[in-house]
Amino acid sequence: MQFQQLQYFVAVAETRHFTRAAEQVHVAQPSLSQQIKALERELGADLFLRARGNITLTDAGEALLPLARRILADTDTARLEVQELVQLRRGRVRLGATPSLCTGLLPDVLRAFHDRYPGIRLLVEEGGSHDLVRQLARGALDLALVVLPLPTPSPALTTVELLREDLVVVSSPDAPRPGDGRRTVRIPDLEGERLVMFRHGYDLRELTVAACRSAGFEPDFAVEGGEMDAVLGFVRAGLGVAVVPRMVATGAGRGLRVTPLARPGLHRTIALAHRSDVAPPRAARELQRMLVER
Repeated sequence: MQFQQLQYFVAVAETRHFTRAAEQVHVAQPSLSQQIKALERELGADLFLRARGNITLTDAGEALLPLARRILADTDTARLEVQELVQLRRGRVRLGATPSLCTGLLPDVLRAFHDRYPGIRLLVEEGGSHDLVRQLARGALDLALVVLPLPTPSPALTTVELLREDLVVVSSPDAPRPGDGRRTVRIPDLEGERLVMFRHGYDLRELTVAACRSAGFEPDFAVEGGEMDAVLGFVRAGLGVAVVPRMVATGAGRGLRVTPLARPGLHRTIALAHRSDVAPPRAARELQRMLVER
């Protein structure tokens, strides 16, 4: 008994027509008929009652049909399992993340993932949450680390919250401590400070500007338009202060003074997003698991 013969048998059983079955499995009708007859000879029983314009299953055919379907389904499952294992040896994961997360959260997780799956190529795309959501929607990314709430909520995306992170104020140790030297800084204290500000479209820009306006003042920018590394460099040079994630400030090394924000402070929620209508590849699901369990 051959796997191909079972495929042909199931196709005829479902279509009740030899020609349509042959079209469904992409084989010439005489070849399909020959394989069905060979299967019947091997089993020692007719599988179909053949009458002009009327093909029905015999008792033997009725008995074989659920078994044949199960064998074909198990074969498909085996093929998928093997393909997924192969994906963990040589594949790729396309991950999007905001620049601050590339600096703070990702390096340790990606190193652990690479150590476990050295054959997987990691393609990282930096961008704001709005851009990353758009790339997810058009299939250019498998996963994306975004800041909630999403700029344009999409029912086509599934999000899993990973962490809630505090924001802090960073300044140059050579400059006066913000907030009149107190150990914490209130948002209203930033009214007298010149801010080093991220470019438009950066999640941290919108969050900081909105907090200042809620406190009743318009922020004063010393310099604006930078990415995370540029902003930290400008602060080290004494151009002004910046509001950044605690994880970034902690890992930024020397040359920065870190001052917490007084309660209730500012926070951001980080989530992992993927398309709801398409399951991520096996390698991407494994990276997702490591991010959730980190």
